[in-house]
Amino acid sequence: MRPILRILLPVLAVLHVGLAPAAGDDDLLRWIDGPQRSEKNRQRDGARQPAETLAFFGLRADQTVVEIWPSVGVWWFEILAPYLRDRGQYIAALHAGAHNPAAARAEHEVVERRMTSSPALYGKVKVAHSPGLTEAVPPDSVDLLLTFSNLHNWMVDGNVEEVVREFHAVLKPGGVLGVVDHRGREDLSREAQLKSGYLREDEIVALIEALGFRLVARGEMAANPRDTRDYPEGVWTLPPTLRMKDVDREKYLAIGESDKFTLKFVKIVAPR
Repeated sequence: MRPILRILLPVLAVLHVGLAPAAGDDDLLRWIDGPQRSEKNRQRDGARQPAETLAFFGLRADQTVVEIWPSVGVWWFEILAPYLRDRGQYIAALHAGAHNPAAARAEHEVVERRMTSSPALYGKVKVAHSPGLTEAVPPDSVDLLLTFSNLHNWMVDGNVEEVVREFHAVLKPGGVLGVVDHRGREDLSREAQLKSGYLREDEIVALIEALGFRLVARGEMAANPRDTRDYPEGVWTLPPTLRMKDVDREKYLAIGESDKFTLKFVKIVAPR
């Protein structure tokens, strides 16, 4: 390899990436527009940009994909499970229960209800748990692992390194870890922002890279420059939570969902 390419390739790899919707994947677009999705979930497409986000992470229909904590809303579950049904494998890594037992029970009930009531769509879903992912998912077996707005919970619980090490264990060498989360201010420490639900992007990158991953691309599909990150109830002030209910409701609806970073990591053979 020429010397100039050795210099440029690492730089080009972490440039902000913008891809055409679903990279031409008509089957994925069909499920994004499919009748299996709830109208409530559809209303968030503008903020979450599912086609662009999944294309950015390199999703293909023949992959084994783990989604961490699909949640009661099963937002990505409704798309990923049917898309991967025939040629790939979708694994729902549900709450293990310790973080929020009530949420864990509700998530289990929703996912299990979907699997039993709509087996044609969801009957091939495999269930695992996080933490504890390695108990159900073989090592080096996953092509793509996705986590959406969960890192804050593990930081509060004090087990973020344990959880990310499990991600590393189940991913194939070169497998992709896709992370989307609330982007905080870089002039405040992690501790100062934990109560508000926001995270420093630079600290997240450093943490994950120290545990055996390399950042290869940043995406701005879920960016929101209207988010000022200074609300009475933190990120939960904004939709979809709207924790302040009718207080300044129109103001927060106009801001929209939080500003989020979208990070694509690949697993390197061994953690640093």
